[in-house]
Amino acid sequence: MIEYLPRSKQHTELQLTQFGIEDCIPGHFFGPAVRNHYLLHYVLSGEGFFEAGGIKYRLRKGQGFLISPDVFTYYQADTANPWSYCWVGFNGTSAEFLLKQAGLTKDSPIFHYDRDDMIYQYLQLMYESRGFHKARETRLTGLLYLLLSLLVESSPVTSPELKETRAEIYVEKVKDFIEMNYAEKITITDIAQFIGLNRSYLCSLFKHRMHLSIQDYLVRYRINRACEIMGNAELSIADISRSVGYSDALLFSKMFKKLMGSSPKYYRAEVLALTQDDSQNQNLQIEEEHFFYSGFFQEHR
Repeated sequence: MIEYLPRSKQHTELQLTQFGIEDCIPGHFFGPAVRNHYLLHYVLSGEGFFEAGGIKYRLRKGQGFLISPDVFTYYQADTANPWSYCWVGFNGTSAEFLLKQAGLTKDSPIFHYDRDDMIYQYLQLMYESRGFHKARETRLTGLLYLLLSLLVESSPVTSPELKETRAEIYVEKVKDFIEMNYAEKITITDIAQFIGLNRSYLCSLFKHRMHLSIQDYLVRYRINRACEIMGNAELSIADISRSVGYSDALLFSKMFKKLMGSSPKYYRAEVLALTQDDSQNQNLQIEEEHFFYSGFFQEHR
């Protein structure tokens, strides 16, 4: 049985497009063909083979294969012991990234997972979600995330590509933590504890990837955020300082001048002057347009 799903406008990061379970007849095959989305097949029993990129893989219970978009593939059930499998089709901006975390790419399409009951259980819950009318799409997306989490968690970190992917994950977590908490009195130790890595290791990894330290990144983020709110005339320099995580306005001024080349007070005066000039120019343009159209309509009465 198979169920196809409509395009999601709500879940663009990860969207389930179809799912199903099938007991294949001996020799049942599909392809050679290409797909326009990702398809994960997981063998529940029996055996068969999968072919992609000129490589043929013999698969049995507890193994699975990934079909990537625009890749020619072919797969066939064994003639004596045909496989039964389940599958999920999906797309989204985060799909490739999540699959890389699980060690799956178009060049490395095979995975192993011993707990077939867990994967089958999520497929069953997908079918049972038909009873949800308002929240089915959200529930299906959640179940897909849970299913992929099984593969990510069980993936052995062996390839340099996967290690590189994990490094990217840690760096993004640092950046996300700073984005969410820059206004608080956070420390590098706080960030390391949140991510669950040794402080020195995390600092080294971040600097290798970003070419600046976590502390420098935090300071730059805070100062950039301060620049964004300088145009709010209702906020004092001290208010802006506190808003970006500096309780000491003098320290804020020092860091601001170091990065921006001018004091917060001088920078703010320029921002407000430019804002005022833009406002005056806009008003002048509106008056000119009003004058033009008034004259035009008087001439053409």
